[in-house]
Amino acid sequence: MIEIQEETPVSLTPEAIKEIKRLMNEPGFTPNQYLRIGVKGGGCSGMSYILGFENKEEADKLFEIGGIPCIINKAHELYLAGMQIDWSDGLNNRGFTFSNPNASSTCGCGTSFAV
Repeated sequence: MIEIQEETPVSLTPEAIKEIKRLMNEPGFTPNQYLRIGVKGGGCSGMSYILGFENKEEADKLFEIGGIPCIINKAHELYLAGMQIDWSDGLNNRGFTFSNPNASSTCGCGTSFAV
């Protein structure tokens, strides 16, 4: 049995939830995958965000936001705790944006940060 955490390390805005659910309903989406939220080394400022659908791994923490099953590597929580993910669909800015209180600096691209 998979244990789902009550508290979520990150949050999704209603716009982000709507867009993620739209993506989950697209042809070709693999059912039973989770929304991975994480970080990896690289990017303009040192670390980049990960946001995509993947299978759960042993080191992952499982939680749910707005009916979306999410996973985060337990080691990444330190960098992402309290982060909010939004979706923007404007003419000048389209895509997911990350508001991370743990970032000491961010890059103009919005997907890279330093701690």
